Amino acid sequence: MNYDYLVVGAGLFGAVFAHEMAKKGKSVLVIDKREHVAGNIYTENRMGINVHKYGAHIFHTSDKEVWEYVNRFAEFNNYINSPVAVYKDELYNLPFNMNTFSKMWGVKTPAEAKEIIEKQANAEIDRIKKEKGADTFEPENLEEQALSLAGRDIYEKLVKGYTEKQWGRDCTELPSFIIKRLPMRFIYDNNYFNDRFQGIPMGGYTALVEKLLTGKDGNITVKTGVDYYDFVKMNGNLPAQPFESVNADSFGKILFTGMIDEFFGYKLGTLEYRSLRFETEDLPDVDNYQGNAVVNYTERDIPYTRIIEHKHFEYGQGKGTIITREYPANWKHGDEPYYPMNDEKNNSMYAKYTELSKEYPDILFGGRLGQYKYYNMDQVIRAALDMASKQN
Repeated sequence: MNYDYLVVGAGLFGAVFAHEMAKKGKSVLVIDKREHVAGNIYTENRMGINVHKYGAHIFHTSDKEVWEYVNRFAEFNNYINSPVAVYKDELYNLPFNMNTFSKMWGVKTPAEAKEIIEKQANAEIDRIKKEKGADTFEPENLEEQALSLAGRDIYEKLVKGYTEKQWGRDCTELPSFIIKRLPMRFIYDNNYFNDRFQGIPMGGYTALVEKLLTGKDGNITVKTGVDYYDFVKMNGNLPAQPFESVNADSFGKILFTGMIDEFFGYKLGTLEYRSLRFETEDLPDVDNYQGNAVVNYTERDIPYTRIIEHKHFEYGQGKGTIITREYPANWKHGDEPYYPMNDEKNNSMYAKYTELSKEYPDILFGGRLGQYKYYNMDQVIRAALDMASKQN
């Protein structure tokens, strides 16, 4: 069959793009190497609970157009993300706010909290300057940056261990720009996001993506369990032209949402990522495991960064519960890449791949991996809508 577009990846970017091109009357074939659609926002229903199989996904945006867009495909609840952090035998509210500061220091007013933070931060700046014999302060690593912003208590209890687990490196080895600022709210408010709109789609994300991929007049075809590199006729590392599948399907253009460096056979080098590992446990005899959807563990010697209790995302009241422990991991070829390592070296390499991609005007790159950028879900949708709007 002849298709206008081959979309590689049935995640959120690919689904939105396919939907928009179908609205324009284009025929689209969407393939995904996984056995399901929805990519990393895939949810599966078990025990009456929508399980976020690849980690917690909480939709939030201040983009009204994007919010109205997703609400065409799902009804969202009013879930507000209010994670809890565990440090040793202490519990703290996140984000850093007056509930956090009151628990940590016994203070009641914003003025008291600000005074302690400023005093601790200035003491750290003075210490670092003295140790370096410098007259001015310029943070050389993430630890110095965080200490200068929040002081010793917040850094040691809520930043250091968690960050080192996430990145797999000591904070003294991480660049300071990773933490440009530490958002602190001097109000009693545990709402993690500042965005105007937030929630979880009732019924899970998979149903939302399936509706996106329904298309118009049947002009979106979806095939799962199909690997792009086995499906498309290749000329070396690149798709042969004209674009065809091994089954004699043809395509006018290709949208690729996988890793851009892999697409080009790593000819300019391998981009770096962080990966994740998930350990999910069904607890049919436990109705409420931790009392919150997300609980972070900030000590480095606890190997997982957080435990997710899925039923709380949709206010589940039924019997049993399901939890997932999330472990950060080094990425290597063959692993699932979750987080681009957007440091200077990798961004420079990605820029070279972007230049290379311009030689192939009928091949588009989208999503976290294709555009090597840490996107939130609303940013994925916005980028996909913008790309689709530029297509004829």
